[in-house]
Amino acid sequence: MMAQGNDAVTFEMKLSKPKLGLNERLRVDFVMNRDGDNFNPPDFEGFKVIMGPSQSISSSWINGVRSYSKSYSYTLSPTAKGKFTIKQATIVIGGETYKSLASEVEVTAAVDKPSDQMTADDVADENLHLVAEISKTDPFLNEAITVIYKLYVSPNISVSNYQPLDNPTYNNFWSQDIKVSALSAQNGTYKGKPYRYVILKRVVLYPQKSGKLDIEPLSLDVTVDVPTGRRDFFGQRMYAQTNKTVSAGNRTINVKPLPLADQPSDFNGAVGDFDFAVTTSKKSLNATESLQATVEVNGKGNLKLFKLPELELPSSLEVYEPEFTEGVRTTLAGMQGKVSNQYTIVPSFRGKYPIAPLSFSFFNPTTEKYTTLTSDEIVINVLEGPLSSDSNSDASTNSSKQSVVASKNQFNFIKLTPNLTSRSISYFFGSTSFYLWLLCPLLLIPLAIVFRKKRDAIVGDVAGNKIRRANKLARKYLSAAKKQLGNKDSFYVALERALHNYLKAKLKIETSDFSKDKIVELLHKKEIEKSTIQGFIALLENCEAARYSPFSDVQMQADYATASEVISLMDKQL
Repeated sequence: MMAQGNDAVTFEMKLSKPKLGLNERLRVDFVMNRDGDNFNPPDFEGFKVIMGPSQSISSSWINGVRSYSKSYSYTLSPTAKGKFTIKQATIVIGGETYKSLASEVEVTAAVDKPSDQMTADDVADENLHLVAEISKTDPFLNEAITVIYKLYVSPNISVSNYQPLDNPTYNNFWSQDIKVSALSAQNGTYKGKPYRYVILKRVVLYPQKSGKLDIEPLSLDVTVDVPTGRRDFFGQRMYAQTNKTVSAGNRTINVKPLPLADQPSDFNGAVGDFDFAVTTSKKSLNATESLQATVEVNGKGNLKLFKLPELELPSSLEVYEPEFTEGVRTTLAGMQGKVSNQYTIVPSFRGKYPIAPLSFSFFNPTTEKYTTLTSDEIVINVLEGPLSSDSNSDASTNSSKQSVVASKNQFNFIKLTPNLTSRSISYFFGSTSFYLWLLCPLLLIPLAIVFRKKRDAIVGDVAGNKIRRANKLARKYLSAAKKQLGNKDSFYVALERALHNYLKAKLKIETSDFSKDKIVELLHKKEIEKSTIQGFIALLENCEAARYSPFSDVQMQADYATASEVISLMDKQL
């Protein structure tokens, strides 16, 4: 009960819980903000008083204002199941009688573990939950899904710190983290109960394989403050601190394969909703001038995970390798933006050159249908310049009759004095060549002896022969990688095989022993420079990343050049 005004008197009853088991305990506090006399408790029907009343008083001065609190506390044990009413208590304050409001309590059957016997770890387990919320559990192959990790905290406890223990690797997914700028608590519900939650991590995934795929759990070590039933000298509730490991748990999604029915022949793995265009910077120009032709795809979908269609041009137009441009941002809705290839074209001859229409197909997961977009035909008009060879041949045919024009130097003067020399007959027998051929076998005998010793030494050097064979094999695979430039998968398979065989030759270890940590350790023992080791490991990591990520021709050229340089440096240092 309360009185109105600035100096209002309050007298109220507080229960530790509105519902409890038959084997649990109930704490009842009668709290007032003024000192009173003649406190009269209720009869506590349906309960047995096992402790109390205990009295506590707290008083403080803050900025000249006095704060006062006095309480009478009881610990009760229920005697039967059912709903019971804790009736009013009375007290006299300042000559007036104040009454508390009655409260209802429900007593249920005995619980397995009474709350008053639960440890801080038990309370944390019941009031702390890490949940991975997935936007879609049955996406199509290469369709974006979002995973949001939320930490739910009950109002009964508080969290003072957390530390990640195990971050998911997202095998068989292309993944992109979405940065969480600030951790802000929000109100929500968990299994129908009020909770506060914070978003810890957000990630966008594109499945690269159909079928059932597991999303590994995120694990955290969380420091939790759990309130106890005890109070300090000033009446403030005391807390117990504990560390709990929480995990989002394994989640499985069922990735649907793209339908094969009605799949266009030019489909190249694009999934989403896109626009497609082929444009040129100009349509009329002179020979030896240049123009740019752009093949562009924009929209929303797996923009980084498919290959753009290649421009088909007449053979009489000189075209350079395209320059790839990417303007893609990743949000919770997935990738959106545009990717393009820009070709530089230089015509050599006068004439009109058509660029045939180009088609681009994609699968739309919303409509679950394939869509094919086709560009318009573009005609390049070369206004000035030489005619092509075909045009020249036609011109020569039409003007086959030509007048003969005599030149002053057309006929030379006949020489009257010949410059003739006599031919002498030479015989091989007794000549210098005869004696050289006669002595050659004798001169070759010492060379044959030296060669024989050298060959025997090479045959006896088993380890050296093994190294030479492995070196030869490494050069072979580097050569194979060079031939596959432009073909990402084949190039990086050949490059990784060459790197492994080179190590096998130089470090004399079997392929089964290979791991990046093992390689780094052995190269350090061989006193290889740190920068060379880092370059070698970076190449291996690029080979692994190429299985799930797109790599441009420029990146492949750079990796091939780096491989040649790293192997050369290691040869000098080993």
